[in-house]
Amino acid sequence: MTYEGVPALVETVEAHGETTLVVDPARVVEAAMHLRDVEGFNFLSDITAADYLGWGKHGVSGYIGTAAGRDLNTPMTQGYQSLPKPKPKRFAVNYHLLSVSARPRRVRLQVWLDDGEPVPTVLPVWPGADWHEREAFDLMGITFSGHPNLKRILLDDDWEGHPLRKDYPIGGEPVRFSEAE
Repeated sequence: MTYEGVPALVETVEAHGETTLVVDPARVVEAAMHLRDVEGFNFLSDITAADYLGWGKHGVSGYIGTAAGRDLNTPMTQGYQSLPKPKPKRFAVNYHLLSVSARPRRVRLQVWLDDGEPVPTVLPVWPGADWHEREAFDLMGITFSGHPNLKRILLDDDWEGHPLRKDYPIGGEPVRFSEAE
């Protein structure tokens, strides 16, 4: 299937049995409306964010998961350091879309963002995006401009930072015991 008509399409990536449509962040709503109204992707199943801080630098390696899993005892690089391809920006925001019809299909709509760069909300296209965008904001610090209620959803309102970022300090809070109070 081809998606050349998707507005603001930067790149189409076919890998690992999946199709990813990379679009310009400023025009993600326009692309989402096209995918919903023209291509028939009428269900937003999830919005995820990934932090690629340090990606492509020395010492970064990874694995590709398959349906059969992966062998933890066999490194991807087979003992040789192989750097992954660099990413365009630090964060990827992925919109997982389904066409719920007689012939179901999947596609991933993706935008790349730098730290602090906002992306427009897709609430006008898929109202169910509300909780997904709030989760990405809460845990990763991704700002969705135009969101009517962008506040924390999982963590306390006074929580500092975003714990799924790679630069979030590792450590915990001291445990409070009832006897100590």
